[in-house]
Amino acid sequence: MRKNWLIPLALMALPTFGAAGPYDDLAKVEVLKGWRAADGSHVAGIRITLEPGWKTYWRSPGDGGIPPEFAFTGSDVITSVRQHWPVPEVFRQNGLNSVGYVDSVVFPITVYTASPEDEMRISGTLEIGVCEEICIPVTLWFDELLPVEGSRDAAIVAALINRPMSQEEADIGAVTCAIAPIDDGIAVTATIEMPANAAADFVVIEAGDANVWVSEADIARTGTSLRASVDMVHASGNSFALNRSDVRITVLGGGQAIDIQGCTAG
Repeated sequence: MRKNWLIPLALMALPTFGAAGPYDDLAKVEVLKGWRAADGSHVAGIRITLEPGWKTYWRSPGDGGIPPEFAFTGSDVITSVRQHWPVPEVFRQNGLNSVGYVDSVVFPITVYTASPEDEMRISGTLEIGVCEEICIPVTLWFDELLPVEGSRDAAIVAALINRPMSQEEADIGAVTCAIAPIDDGIAVTATIEMPANAAADFVVIEAGDANVWVSEADIARTGTSLRASVDMVHASGNSFALNRSDVRITVLGGGQAIDIQGCTAG
């Protein structure tokens, strides 16, 4: 019997995609086998290699892209799979800002198992959009046996190091979200207290609900206070309640990122 773990990621505003065709060389996938951790989980990696100059997307890709969607299957002893997101880049494409990766990316994964003494087979599919002048939907298949021990892989380690900083690491203070109604949804203004010298070139706000579209943030900086304002609209067109604790804010700048989980009333 095989189990399936699907990591659902919302489709945001889609760019114009070219028709599917013989694009096998645009993107290739490889499982980096990795190593068994001290707690019995297994650290591996999914490497995507693109043709030079091509791009693929981050978890929240902006108005110019779609997020990757992983579907994992594998051995019965696998209980769950956790994916990690390296710090992305912001790039301009067709007049829109997108968030993602150029040329290649390694997504580290932590595979949890009920039998750490056994080998595990990890397999599945990865659906991504890859873009240069046009965007192409690509489905990639992977299948690999993860060894009981294995060895530390430099590419996985580098991707794990290239992670967003936590609120504590970035010395983030109070984070508040003010909410106001608009015609088709709500306007949300997040105010983040952070060191004045911390780079903040781009801010992504996620609602914590795959059915809620979020606009690109307008940002303003005054001393140690960063304000980011977005509109949120539910896919149904109906009103909705925003749970502030589910809001996720990512501040990008200077080649780094800060991952902020939740906000309070402001």
